Amino acid sequence: MTNDDDPRKPGESADSRRKSRNSSFALRSLIVWIWLCAGLNLAGWVLSAVGQLNAAGYIVVFLIGVVAFLVWRHFDKPEPSQCSWFRKSLQRFKRPFPLAFLILSVMAFLGGAIYAPTNYDGLSYRLPRVLQWLAAGHWQWIHTDYPRLNNRACGIEWVSAPLMAILKTDRLLFLINFIPFLFLPGLTFGVLTRLGVRRRAAWHWMWIAPTGYCFLLQSASIGNDAFGAPFALAAIFFALRARETGQGVDFFCSILSAALMTGVKLSNLPLLLPWAVAILPALKILLQRPVATALVCVLAFFASFLPASAANQYFCHDWSGRSLEGDKTHGSVLIRLGVDTAYITFVNFEPPIFPQAERWDSFVRRVIPPHLANKWQESFTDSGPAEFHGDQMQAEEGAGFGFGATLLLVASTVVAATSRRRPSLQCKFCSFDGLYQLAVVLAPWVATFALVSQSEVGSMARIIAPYYLLLLPLLLKSPCHEQIVRKRWWRAAAFFVFAIPAGLLIISPARPLFPVGALLSNLQAGKSNSKLRARIEEVYTVYRDRNHAFAPALAILPPDVTVLGLITYDDPETALWQPYGSRKIVCLKPDDTAAWLKAQGVQYVLARSTLFGNRFPDFNDWKTKMNAVVIKTIPLNLRAGTGPLDWYLVKLN
Repeated sequence: MTNDDDPRKPGESADSRRKSRNSSFALRSLIVWIWLCAGLNLAGWVLSAVGQLNAAGYIVVFLIGVVAFLVWRHFDKPEPSQCSWFRKSLQRFKRPFPLAFLILSVMAFLGGAIYAPTNYDGLSYRLPRVLQWLAAGHWQWIHTDYPRLNNRACGIEWVSAPLMAILKTDRLLFLINFIPFLFLPGLTFGVLTRLGVRRRAAWHWMWIAPTGYCFLLQSASIGNDAFGAPFALAAIFFALRARETGQGVDFFCSILSAALMTGVKLSNLPLLLPWAVAILPALKILLQRPVATALVCVLAFFASFLPASAANQYFCHDWSGRSLEGDKTHGSVLIRLGVDTAYITFVNFEPPIFPQAERWDSFVRRVIPPHLANKWQESFTDSGPAEFHGDQMQAEEGAGFGFGATLLLVASTVVAATSRRRPSLQCKFCSFDGLYQLAVVLAPWVATFALVSQSEVGSMARIIAPYYLLLLPLLLKSPCHEQIVRKRWWRAAAFFVFAIPAGLLIISPARPLFPVGALLSNLQAGKSNSKLRARIEEVYTVYRDRNHAFAPALAILPPDVTVLGLITYDDPETALWQPYGSRKIVCLKPDDTAAWLKAQGVQYVLARSTLFGNRFPDFNDWKTKMNAVVIKTIPLNLRAGTGPLDWYLVKLN
């Protein structure tokens, strides 16, 4: 948060506010976080180039970083008054809205501290690719049949790598999401007020908006959707500040934030449009400090998606890497735009707890004509948007902005639009400043529609997490919001909005804040065979065991096996690496030979049964080709939606 998040400063001069902002401890912390993440991205590529991607290499990097930080502190000493920042922050949290956000943050932190990571994508390809690189001592194009280990951006992976290399644990990885989550309120306020939202309205929404489900549920996760949101906001925030202050530090932080935003996920690329519009007036700094700008741009290159894009182009001749996944759809762009927009709206208005989700799905299948559903389905790689699939509980794997915050935002916008006291717009946008502000406000909407019209995946409500907060200025721009946030009904509804995600944090299957062991014991001892009871038991059990999902297979594996072959596709293989540093996983492809496996030191292979006869040859044919024998068949329940699947542990003779 920045120190300019107080709504009660209308009479303060711009110069005094700017001085206060420049001395903000929180703002300096944000700058340090941006440079740290950019530096770790650069360090990952550099250490890979010299073959020292390991604990020793990262220790050297951190020593260099500490020296650089001390030099920066020496030349940029804070004002003595800054020592009272912590005391002022405590005073701030005595107010209801900041206190509500603080309570939710503490709840999220407890969940991350108590439980090991369970995010499915994180365990199936993001952490495994880091472990593969660390085992090799450098970045590499991994030998695998699962393309996401190679074709995805590396932003959050390079920030995770030093923790995995030095501490050899995944228990602290939640901090990578939790720390930037704490910056969201201040960044939201800074962007809203600079884009014409009244300070009082911005102050109230700065606490509400970050409690959207996609932000709060991922704040203690290893997911990477919300991880890009602070960078997206910071890119616009520092661009607008650079226009005000003309300082190089704001200009450079904006460039690095934009680069880090794209380095997190390829889906964030359209957000370069609003950033480009916002940074345009500050480009004069480039001419004033060309050398420093060139050096920052080099750092930004390695922090962005460009290195991963170059690797995709080299290895698969497709800069995006999508061709590796083989998902080819032939639907209309207009159909994708319409259906996805409607589905995102549905997800954000879906109740947080929806026991009737299956009945809803059946209702939708009856209502939508089959020919229309088939036409919609041609535009997507999964059935979620075309069938308007409902979820029984909002979880980090699919949650968007959320029911409470979305409903309050829509209600506030409607009240503001229909208010009799609406101010006249007159010629507000006739000046350059007005047109510039309008362009920055509208650009995120253009970027959102561009992404939605081109994307073929179904979980768009989660993927557009970095977009939500940049869409707010247009909806909150009316001066009427300053009066609306004073209304009793609005404040009562706001606290209801805070209460909903608190309940979700308590019952979240990924990190429940109640004795889930007692719940499972009661469910297992109960005589009822209801479908709901069985579903609750399965969901909580799968999440509880996901981080060590392959423990039954590892228990059978001889303890001296340090290399294990794996036939997998989208499975949480991270558990097979545990304890980290003790074992290496070699992924198999359909055309691998026994001689190649022997050269890799593979004697045992763990294989998912459902992949044979599909991506791999018939199991008996493969077993004969490899001269292998089955040691044991192990049922493993890795996904709550699919149930247990058989896995073969085989030994190569």
